[in-house]
Amino acid sequence: MAVLTPVSADAVSAVPSERLHYEELTGWGRTPRSTSRVIQIDSRRGEDLRGHDLARGALTRGLGRAYGDAALNGGGLVLRLDPEGPIELDGTTGVLRAGGGVSFDRIMAEILPRGWFVPVTAGTRAITVGGALACDVHGKNHHVDGSFAHHVVSFELMDVNGEIRTITRESDPVAWAATIGGMGLTGPITAVTFALIPVDTTFMTVDTDRARDLDDLMAAMAEGDDRYRYSVAWIDLLATGSRLGRGVLTRGDHARGDQIDTSKDARGFTPRRLLDVPDHLPRLIGRRRVAAFNEFWFRSAPRSQRDDIQPLSRFFHPLDAVGWWNRLYGPGGFLQYQLLIPFAAETTLVHLVETVARSGAAGMLAVLKRFGEGSGAPLSFPEPGWTLTIDLPARDDSVRTLLRELDEMVLGVGGRHYLAKDAHLSPDSVRRGYPRLGEWRDLRDQVDPQRHWTSDLARRLRLMDPDGSSTQEVSDA
Repeated sequence: MAVLTPVSADAVSAVPSERLHYEELTGWGRTPRSTSRVIQIDSRRGEDLRGHDLARGALTRGLGRAYGDAALNGGGLVLRLDPEGPIELDGTTGVLRAGGGVSFDRIMAEILPRGWFVPVTAGTRAITVGGALACDVHGKNHHVDGSFAHHVVSFELMDVNGEIRTITRESDPVAWAATIGGMGLTGPITAVTFALIPVDTTFMTVDTDRARDLDDLMAAMAEGDDRYRYSVAWIDLLATGSRLGRGVLTRGDHARGDQIDTSKDARGFTPRRLLDVPDHLPRLIGRRRVAAFNEFWFRSAPRSQRDDIQPLSRFFHPLDAVGWWNRLYGPGGFLQYQLLIPFAAETTLVHLVETVARSGAAGMLAVLKRFGEGSGAPLSFPEPGWTLTIDLPARDDSVRTLLRELDEMVLGVGGRHYLAKDAHLSPDSVRRGYPRLGEWRDLRDQVDPQRHWTSDLARRLRLMDPDGSSTQEVSDA
């Protein structure tokens, strides 16, 4: 492989001399909150943490887009990696090495003009490279390209002594399997090297179809998704009766240069932020407003449209155009609930959507996708099946009751929930949803025997408590 070269000369920034301070932190859902000692570290040099009080452990935090308590460590130490860390691109092979604290937003701004795109992107560019690996993020292309881990060549992991070592699947299968999807509980991921995909433009060719109900929607996805690299469906979760689960299916691929109007800058990438939602607003999302929005959104979508040319940012990251959109739910915050139901359990998915619709619970977001093969890591979320994501207000007791009912449906057919979104699950739900949890724990303890790395999520869900599970082979991870 050719030598990696820096993308920009200003990639190095000085670390402030006064780095340690106390800060109240919260997840993107604004529900759990905790106060921690926060320190910024240089991902290139590492940081010896043995002089710090580690009684409550340490955790790395990226840009705070985990919805629940995965990036919180109340009373303990929280590390922030430098966001201006290195970005090094091999322009021949499309292999990129980026610091763990570097955002996808910054990476895209650097690589898209050069004809490259990230292999997997979440619904926001405001995530870090280290966080993408720790959560093994997935996107609209999982049914074709898998999760982020499928494209990783190696990553660099720091221990509490500040020593950084490079991990590959072959060199250290234990650390590899424990870290992918391991929610940051094996230590700071200070850099990741991964393969990009070539693109001609920063535009997408998009096909849109309206589906009259959930059966119609799932049939269209099952029949046609494999013809597209990217697929996602919005669902109206307030629709009932013959309209149950009606939705808008959007599928697309990267546009070629000859498909773009010559008046457009084919490789220009200047995503716009239209507005910022102010803080301290009352809750703006209620059933009446959501019902009106859902009706508008469904009716305004074309019944069937082909080859619409859209900017990449509009297709992948529409919510990034609204700064602090999480404030729309008011000071009470919201829960994002993401579930996986295996293929062949579609009747359960229909029953689940019907249960939500009957409840009248109001949330703006309901997104359905199809997953392909998983990465093999024991705590990675994606496996073959359907994944549904729902936003719901957090401070409503009826919502908590509803989610417990949904939990039983999901777990009853061998499904699971995404820990990067969670602020609701019980330890028993995680053990049932992740049957390889005991294996992950054994692997994790080989990486960090003293259990220095922890989080509020790990404590709440007792992820590191023994449960009698035996270690299994890790060669598939």
